[in-house]
Amino acid sequence: MKIDSTTPTGGAVSGSNEPRSRASASAPLPSPATEVHLSELAGQLQSSGETPAFDATRVSEITQAIAEGRFTINADTIAERLIASASELIASQPKA
Repeated sequence: MKIDSTTPTGGAVSGSNEPRSRASASAPLPSPATEVHLSELAGQLQSSGETPAFDATRVSEITQAIAEGRFTINADTIAERLIASASELIASQPKA
């Protein structure tokens, strides 16, 4: 007698011909009482009062400029700002 691996077992969902996987059977369900704790840094970033990184007006202006064919890319400026950003990131890392 051959045993078919697709034969449903007692753990199958009613009306389904596929067996439940062990992962779904043993995975805990999320609890509504789950708590999330932010780190001190996350709290500082949220309360820093800085302007948001996303400026919808500026995005709209750039989109319009691209559509009209008048948007130019200044590779030198992009490179300079990328290097400055990377330098700030490196400088902010704790020395080990």
